[in-house]
Amino acid sequence: MKILGIGNAIVDVICKVDDKYLLDNGLTKSTMKLVGEIEFKKLLSTLKIEDTVSGGSVANSIVGLSQLGNKVGFIGKINDDDLGQKYEDGLKKEKVQYSYKKKSEISPTGTCLILITPDAERTMVTFLGIAGKINKTDIKEETIKASELIFLEGYLWDEGEPKSAFDKAMSISNKRAMSLSDLFCVERHKESFLDLIKNKLDITFANEQEIKSLINTNKFGEVIAFGKELRKILVITRGEKGSVAIKNNEIVECKSKSNLKILDLTGAGDLFAAGFLHGFINNFSIKDSLEKGTEMSSKIIQKIGARLN
Repeated sequence: MKILGIGNAIVDVICKVDDKYLLDNGLTKSTMKLVGEIEFKKLLSTLKIEDTVSGGSVANSIVGLSQLGNKVGFIGKINDDDLGQKYEDGLKKEKVQYSYKKKSEISPTGTCLILITPDAERTMVTFLGIAGKINKTDIKEETIKASELIFLEGYLWDEGEPKSAFDKAMSISNKRAMSLSDLFCVERHKESFLDLIKNKLDITFANEQEIKSLINTNKFGEVIAFGKELRKILVITRGEKGSVAIKNNEIVECKSKSNLKILDLTGAGDLFAAGFLHGFINNFSIKDSLEKGTEMSSKIIQKIGARLN
């Protein structure tokens, strides 16, 4: 297997809202908020559902990699319930090897409301359900070792059982990549994420806001200096400014595509990572890997949702 993703198995529920809806419900645009089941159901009752998809950040990337012709798999914890079955079926339909055997659990399968405002920004409200209970027994050593690279998400990182799953996977993997996922994730786990990036990861994906927060700066020049010191691969997306990859002293830039009809930014970072990892695992240059990431993210933001047809 080329790449094995490990992340939160979340059913995405896509809805269109206006800015007032976010304000009225105390939500911060373009971020992800974790909520309990009661709050989640209350919000869901006020929304019109556009679509449902087998999602989760890394799962989106893995599907993108599969669509590019790579042999890939995914580990994510689901319940043996209706949504769990739909989740598993959705990944298998995309030719992703689902490396988790579901069973009956106390908590339901995780769900995420993806709220899209008229400016195409997406704001997420997530009820993790059983997805947030992944533990080291869910990580099978033979599955990890059979993959060339594992891809993890910052969303998954939490003290306790998820951390033990994370640590086990990294300790026995061949190569390790991770996305920082979200600004709030970075601010909650800054010390842990710095340790991961410096000492355990081979490739780190972040947007400009996340990486600046991580190293406590508002100057992009300091981000470049940090990337050079890592001696790993640091990939940074910068919206309209394009993207940058830093490997040792090599700095490679890629411009964003222009004249796009942007409908929804959901999955932009996930599909960018898919494109870059496709290049990396198939021995593309850093420049060509960035170009592939840009191509994938440009396609996804011109449609609703995080799946390419």
